[in-house]
Amino acid sequence: MDSLLPLVSITAALMLGAMSPGPTFIYVAKNSIAISRKHGLYTALGTGTGAAFFGLLAVMGLQAILLAVPSAYLVLKICGGLYLLWLAFKIIRHAKEPMQTEQDVTQKMSHRQAYRLGFITQLSNPKIAIVLASIFTALLPKDIPSYYYIVLPVLCFFIDAGWYSLVAVILSAEGPRKIYLKSKAIFDRLAGGVMTLLGLKLIFGMK
Repeated sequence: MDSLLPLVSITAALMLGAMSPGPTFIYVAKNSIAISRKHGLYTALGTGTGAAFFGLLAVMGLQAILLAVPSAYLVLKICGGLYLLWLAFKIIRHAKEPMQTEQDVTQKMSHRQAYRLGFITQLSNPKIAIVLASIFTALLPKDIPSYYYIVLPVLCFFIDAGWYSLVAVILSAEGPRKIYLKSKAIFDRLAGGVMTLLGLKLIFGMK
């Protein structure tokens, strides 16, 4: 019973972390509004898979490895930041383009591609692994039960995918879609700008 108590605290911390805005939120929101609810949900499943992957690495001690080899963390940050900047460039570049029909966009982005985009976008931020490792270090018992190595990644998946699935369902409703269509260029440029700041922050470590 005592081994289950830390999971409650970890769950609360993970939920707060998942709800904080970031690049994954931007792309789940964009795919949900601009393409379809299913594309948003598949993107959410991708981000959840990325969170589970980082959760597994974190519980296995990734934090210790990255802190012991600063150059490895630096490379991951730069690669992740450059990827976010590339995504930002794509968003801003197409900001002025008129909204295509759902059928046209669906032909360009399959559900598998939406899932992969969510997964890679999540993996582009190695700081998530550090945050998860910090949470686990602070809240896990000294002797980690063996089943935690399965439970924690699964927990990371369901919390992250669950939250972003909720975001996808809400933002794919008719109201948000109409608002987006009226001001597509503004919203895309804003999203691209935020993504640019996140990429630069990741690369240069801005506070």
